[in-house]
Amino acid sequence: MIIRIASVAALAILVVSCKNKMGRADDLDLAQAPVQTVENMFAVQTRNGRVLMRVESSLMERYDNDTLTFESFPKGIAIYGYDDEGLLETVIVSDDGRHVLKKKRPGRDQEEIWEAFGNVVIHNVLKQETMETDTLYWNQMKSEIYTDCYVKMYSPQGFLQGYGMRSDDHARNAILLEPFNGYGYTVQDSTSVVIDSVNFIGPLLKK
Repeated sequence: MIIRIASVAALAILVVSCKNKMGRADDLDLAQAPVQTVENMFAVQTRNGRVLMRVESSLMERYDNDTLTFESFPKGIAIYGYDDEGLLETVIVSDDGRHVLKKKRPGRDQEEIWEAFGNVVIHNVLKQETMETDTLYWNQMKSEIYTDCYVKMYSPQGFLQGYGMRSDDHARNAILLEPFNGYGYTVQDSTSVVIDSVNFIGPLLKK
């Protein structure tokens, strides 16, 4: 199933503790049957014909009542973000994910909430940097991803770990808030070349 979205939605973040990832979702009545079940979901978000993001999940369940629409991805979710040149830049995968859309009420703006948790991996393809954590939040309106949980960060410059992370939503400038016991590579081969194997096509051959 392919879903095309013409404009970028404004997303807000649900702030919960790492130890209590269910958070406000505990208040949702999931006893009701889903109004829609989609297997092998494939969603594409575009702007002016340019792909910004795609979302894939083997199972999406949508619940709906008078106040909110709740989408659950109990078998995991994968999000792929693209840069201005159309190259795949960021990949985020997790064991579980949620999307809560609170319906607009008088005097209140509509609220959308996304979260990913359980073996969350954030990979910046272009920078060859990878982060691992337990819970991640995404505020698309502010173009920010963050967590207060334990984070491991791997890059060509070394390894870092700590608690709490803030970054833009393409994971270009991730900062650990409370780092500890990390190490860096002090000597590097200036002639080495890093190849983006995901976006690399190869040289054009003469006919």
